[in-house]
Amino acid sequence: MKILLPVDGSELSLEAVRFAIRMVLAGLRADAVLANVQEPANLYELLMVHDPELINRASADAGLHALQPAQELLDAAGVQYECEVAKGDPAHTIIDIAERFACDLVVMGARGNSAVRSAMLGSVSNEVLHASPIPVMIVKPDQA
Repeated sequence: MKILLPVDGSELSLEAVRFAIRMVLAGLRADAVLANVQEPANLYELLMVHDPELINRASADAGLHALQPAQELLDAAGVQYECEVAKGDPAHTIIDIAERFACDLVVMGARGNSAVRSAMLGSVSNEVLHASPIPVMIVKPDQA
């Protein structure tokens, strides 16, 4: 089984990684795909930074940085994984990554770092849940 773990650097996305690790340690034979989706540059960024390559490089670096804590968790647990940093609309890009890597399951947090998207009724996790052709497990925040 292959599990897609979208990670945005939030504590809840890391809790989803921890949950997937617990499933593997409990006996589920699976490896993972860690994914981070960077949203495209906004108009202000494009106007201020005249070099699109510089924006792309900064976006890729930010994505790799967001994956590091999840990589450390998976390494410590001995779970095999691949990494992907992509750019685009988060929900649709997550679904594209799941299809490209032939994932069987998506495990993700209910809310992430994007304040604008979290405030909207159609959050990324909600969009993925409804549009994904494969099962999606949503890890909710601890209410304690």
